[in-house]
Amino acid sequence: MNIKEIRDKSNEELLKSLEDMKKELFDLRFEKATGSIENPMRIRELKKSIARILTVVKERESK
Repeated sequence: MNIKEIRDKSNEELLKSLEDMKKELFDLRFEKATGSIENPMRIRELKKSIARILTVVKERESK
């Protein structure tokens, strides 16, 4: 998810996406620990997307 897509969403949509991404990240970490992960780069992508969403949410709160 790029920054433009994130900025176009409402806060409620961002928080829902954040919740979904955190669950997916948890599942991927579990798969990594068991050795059955198909795409290990997805973990990195999710971490970056989560950080982007949190940055936008914090920016909106400070305004």
